[in-house]
Amino acid sequence: MIDIGVNLSSKRFKDDIGDVLERALEAGVEKLVLTGTSVDESQAVLKICQEYAGQFPSMLYATCGIHPHDAKSFNHSSLSSLRELVAHPQMVAIGEAGLDFNRNISTQKDQEIAFEAQLELAAELNMPLFLHERDASQRQLEIMHAYRDHFSDAVIHCFTGDKKTLFSYLDMDLHIGITGWICDERRGLELQRLAKNIPLARLMIETDAPYLMPRNIKPKPKHNRNEPAFLPHVLTGIAEVRPETAQEISAATSANAARFFRLPNVD
Repeated sequence: MIDIGVNLSSKRFKDDIGDVLERALEAGVEKLVLTGTSVDESQAVLKICQEYAGQFPSMLYATCGIHPHDAKSFNHSSLSSLRELVAHPQMVAIGEAGLDFNRNISTQKDQEIAFEAQLELAAELNMPLFLHERDASQRQLEIMHAYRDHFSDAVIHCFTGDKKTLFSYLDMDLHIGITGWICDERRGLELQRLAKNIPLARLMIETDAPYLMPRNIKPKPKHNRNEPAFLPHVLTGIAEVRPETAQEISAATSANAARFFRLPNVD
């Protein structure tokens, strides 16, 4: 399996990254894509990839980008830093980029400026995009339509939207990332109903660790920290609402992720 979204630079992992990676391998999670959410965090995830490359060869990759929450700090220097980061072979996508009008930690204008700059960078460098969107689907779709002929591919990470939004993203030929949200018997009901509509060739899975602990883990871990080793629980949640078996979904999503991020093949 491939976990396409892991926040391994979170301080909640600072004391046991090696153990976390060992547990992931034991659980059948062979590759991780670490999420960059700012210039500093993108540099941090790259450092993790490099530091653990010897112990975990061909396991760790990363994205570099500016999350909408950090868009207020975006400037010309930020773009230059992202361009430098992309030159490293472990960097496999631009992002986490997009719009978040739920909290508006950065102004909507600042978010749009940072988002469009990253779309342009991805188009220029022929890199896939790792995207965030919350309560901003209409504006995000408007912006993406203007750039869709120019960037190669994109995944909507941690999709939790409605049917109209899902089909709009699929109509743009985008991939959809599913997290442990689908295992939530309270908040995940709509996603459970929609998941069968995602073409298997467009589906990828992720933990978004340390966040979004799958609620189908029994017994629940004493610490409330999600980690890549729990990706099989996300897989189980998806298999419960789709016609394919868990094994078929695992194989397909791994192939999709390897192709999308241009990773070495996974058996």
